[in-house]
Amino acid sequence: MNKDLLKMSFEDALSELENIVRGLENGQMKLEEAITAYERGAALRRHCDLKLNEAEMRVQNILDRDRATNDSAAQHDGTAPGARDVTS
Repeated sequence: MNKDLLKMSFEDALSELENIVRGLENGQMKLEEAITAYERGAALRRHCDLKLNEAEMRVQNILDRDRATNDSAAQHDGTAPGARDVTS
């Protein structure tokens, strides 16, 4: 992947990809320009996929940490599922 893509944000890559798609749909490019644009668009799509996967993993990690924190707190205060009531 190009170094410029590695530094590109998801939003910037998506915007450039949308511009490429509009240009290709317009049909006014010469064949070589269209092929070059298509190649760049494919690289941008892969970059966007990677960024989305990274974001999804980060969110999942946050949810997992939150779940673990809540489970740990519930075990300490006796509200965990299956916790015995020792006050009776």
